[in-house]
Amino acid sequence: MKNTLIGFALVLALGIVAVYFITEEEENRRKLPVLSPNEVNPALVDSSLQNKGSEHYISGFNLINQDGKKVDESIIKDKIVVADFFFTSCPSVCPKMGRQMKRVYDHFKGNEKVILLSHTVWPERDSVPVLKDYSLQYDADPEQWLFLTGNKPHLYDLARKSYLVAPSLKDTNFTHGSENDFIHTENFVLVDNQKRIRGYYDGTDSTEVNELILDIEELLSRISE
Repeated sequence: MKNTLIGFALVLALGIVAVYFITEEEENRRKLPVLSPNEVNPALVDSSLQNKGSEHYISGFNLINQDGKKVDESIIKDKIVVADFFFTSCPSVCPKMGRQMKRVYDHFKGNEKVILLSHTVWPERDSVPVLKDYSLQYDADPEQWLFLTGNKPHLYDLARKSYLVAPSLKDTNFTHGSENDFIHTENFVLVDNQKRIRGYYDGTDSTEVNELILDIEELLSRISE
């Protein structure tokens, strides 16, 4: 009887220790919310989505990469995505973003679960050859770090309604749908393997990009569970 009680106490103690460590691990996990449009700065959300509180997903797309190949949303299936919007002739913010994105690329280079999508906001100038030359500056593998162009309204629709990084169409400070319509954002967007937005990071700030790298690692660990 005594041995039975000792055995029971030992099992109970081990159970308590296990629960403690599991709880501790959960508490130490990085907090990565699933973001809905109503949780994002309204100034960066299209008016048609501003009150949407349900889960938001990146929509389908048809674009062209730096090798002139057509790509669609199938390239991000089951992958963690980091997306940004830039233009190759940008003299100030974009080079800083490029250097920080290169850090992300180098950290996850060769990892088939991570893909980077850099969308031009000036497709009139950023042709496929221009994007190819630009990508070579970063030694970017076109299978993992894609520089994308395509139809301007489509690109801008993705920025506004999928990635939620551009002003609403009703923002009177912007001339939408004309030659003067121009998106310029320093945000990097983290998207999980279910096409849900998990975070925004200042792509010119190395500290925030450090956080992005850690958050990608966290998402990778959850995929492998």
